[in-house]
Amino acid sequence: MPVTPQTRAVARQAELEELAREAARCELCPQLVESRSQVVFGSGNAAAELMFVGEAPGASEDREGVPFVGASGKLLDTLLDEIGMVREEVFIANVLKCRPPENRDPRPEEVGNCSSWLESQLELVSPALVVTLGNFATRLLRGDSAPIGKVRGRPEVVPVGRRSVRLYPVFHPAAALYRRPNLEVLREDFARIPGLLELGAPEQPAGGPRIAPGDSGAAALASDGEGEAGEAGEAGAEGEDQLGLF
Repeated sequence: MPVTPQTRAVARQAELEELAREAARCELCPQLVESRSQVVFGSGNAAAELMFVGEAPGASEDREGVPFVGASGKLLDTLLDEIGMVREEVFIANVLKCRPPENRDPRPEEVGNCSSWLESQLELVSPALVVTLGNFATRLLRGDSAPIGKVRGRPEVVPVGRRSVRLYPVFHPAAALYRRPNLEVLREDFARIPGLLELGAPEQPAGGPRIAPGDSGAAALASDGEGEAGEAGEAGAEGEDQLGLF
């Protein structure tokens, strides 16, 4: 059977579904296993050109099993609409697949344990552009502890697993919900996404060492002495959205 975009998408979807079943059985982080309702693996188009990576599920995501379904998710949908896109066109995942207790920040060992799932998602979906939302996703995939405020809006090509990825860090939508001046900044950064997608995927290496996000990204998180407030922490009692602000 000839390989077409349609058959490729079907094959990727089947592989992602199998990966999701494996992730649902993961028990590497005992505290997360105890507190989670379910694993929130990710959702969207298995052949997406655009992939978003956030921090971790919040209460709404833990309840529904889908990333970005709270207030941050609604804003994400609005931002996509403003650039002529819909959620069904993209793939959305998180650094952690389980909600941290009381919406605390992910711990470096949890990020390290979970990074292989994200790496596999990136390899299977093979997006042309990966937009990291907030500090944790950006630090993990960039492999250093530079804060999102210093690197947002600056696309770059980075190695992740066996692939080169065009990475585009932006503020988490929660940053615009709870600090309104960031909304225009986020809109400006989103407005560049169509042009970045037109560049296509970066040239892929013919060979070379395999670099997993957890090798340097989790270390970057561990070396950063400053914690960041998750969305629930910033929002107070609401606590229903994705984590990760800046």
